[in-house]
Formats: sequence, C-alpha cells, structure tokens
Amino acid sequence: MESPLDDYQRNGFTILRNVLSGAEIDALRKSLQPYLDLEWEGRNDFEGEKTRRVYSLVGRGEIFERTAEHPAVLELLDTQLEPGYLLTASQAICIGPGETPQPIHFDDGFYTIPRPRPAVSVSTIWALDDFTAENGGTEVIPGSHTWSDAHVAGTYLDPSDAASDPALEARLVPVEMAAGSLVLFSGTLLHRGGANRSNAFRRAFSHQYCEPWARQQENFMLSIPPERTKRMSRRLRELIGYSIRPPFMGQLAGRHPEKSLADDYVNSLIADDEAIAKRAKQ
Repeated sequence: MESPLDDYQRNGFTILRNVLSGAEIDALRKSLQPYLDLEWEGRNDFEGEKTRRVYSLVGRGEIFERTAEHPAVLELLDTQLEPGYLLTASQAICIGPGETPQPIHFDDGFYTIPRPRPAVSVSTIWALDDFTAENGGTEVIPGSHTWSDAHVAGTYLDPSDAASDPALEARLVPVEMAAGSLVLFSGTLLHRGGANRSNAFRRAFSHQYCEPWARQQENFMLSIPPERTKRMSRRLRELIGYSIRPPFMGQLAGRHPEKSLADDYVNSLIADDEAIAKRAKQ
C-alpha cells in the first residue's frame, strides 16, 4: 500500500481517512451551522449559487484553528512547501441540493508561472458529511498536476468564461470519503466541486496553503481582529501572515509583524509623526 506522500506525488492528491473523531465532527458542525444559517450563497457559477460559503473560517473559533494546523496535514505540507509556508485561504464550502458542477480548474492558476511546474499551493478539503458521487463530493483528474500549459488550456482562466469540456469531464473521478476525512491535493491538480443531486447540503471546509513568497488569497491580517489573533498559537499566527520569509519579506515598517500584537504596540508611522510633531514644538 502506498504512503500518503507517495499517493500524493503520483496522483496529485491523497485521502487521509477518519482524521476527526465523531465528537470533533459534531462540534465542527455545531460551530459552523450559525454561519450557514446566514445563507451567504455564491455570486456566480464558480462560487456556486446554491453553495453557502464562509470566508476567513480560521478566525471564527478555536475549533477551526486546530484543523488549520493539524499535525497530519502539516507533516505532508512540510515535504511540499518551503519553510515558513502560509495559509492562503480558509473557508466553508457547503454545496446545496440542486447545485451544478463547478468549472474544472486548478487552485493556483492565478500564479502565472508556466506549467509543468511545482505547485505554489496545496489544498485540503475536510468532509463534515460523507462525500459521494451524488451529493457534490469533490471530483479530481488523477495525474493532471503534472500537465503542461497546453494540456490545461481553456480549463480555467476566468471562471465566468470556463466552459465544460466533455473530454476532461470523462476523466473526472469522485473523491468518496466518510465524514471526518480529508483530501489533500496539489494546487496544480484539475478538479471541481461536483453536482449535488441529493436532497441535503454537503458540508465541508477547506484550508489552502501557499509558498511563503506567494501572495495569499485572503488577507487574514485584516480580516481577523487582532484580539482574536492574539489568542492563536504562535504557529497559526505564522501561518496567517505574522511571519517573515528571510531575509525580510513580510516585514512591518522594518519590524517583525508579530510585534503589532503587543498590548502596547503603536503603529510606527503614527509614532514617527507624533515624534516629529513633538520636536517641531520644542
């Protein structure tokens, strides 16, 4: 039997089964449900007009924080991304009954580096309900993470323009896994959210990670209030952006961004202006 790493390298994805206990699944569902009840549905075919999404999920409670830095995930990420890698996106993706399939795409397509190439990002999707071929489970094209630009041309440039390709659709394989499992896949892997032909929501959430030199999809340093960030673990603060990629990428006016979380922190631009004004009065 292949190891998860061997499986990932060969196919572009791997399934980690039964990572969460029944109690953890129930707690995550309970914590997520109030946000789903707000009925924030997608704005286009890509987000899914019958799909409820909750962004910056990592900032919405300790229970989501723990999954973003889960050891089973970080162990694999450590082999694929440079030290100091970042969390680039964190969201619930709950596909409702009657939802149509997403356009086929790959998650790091907005990094305009020619393919074939190493992935700039790695994605995870955590199942809070069983994933099946009927209820909108993720669908993947095994091995497509190694394809060239010519091979993937037209699959995903602008989601609103992406058209269905019967030849590609024929190669899609459903990711079928029990609630509490997760699929981890390369940012270069072609995939999509499937159509939901069931009569219930397919609840899931996704954490995505990127190289420390790449721009994050979500600006967590603005979306997550500092008082919440202060309560996070040091490792998670580094993941969301309170970190530096040597020698100085991510610095805050010449200082480590972690300093901005100190209780007595004063923005250096304000402090400098105040000091200049004080000197002018002397």
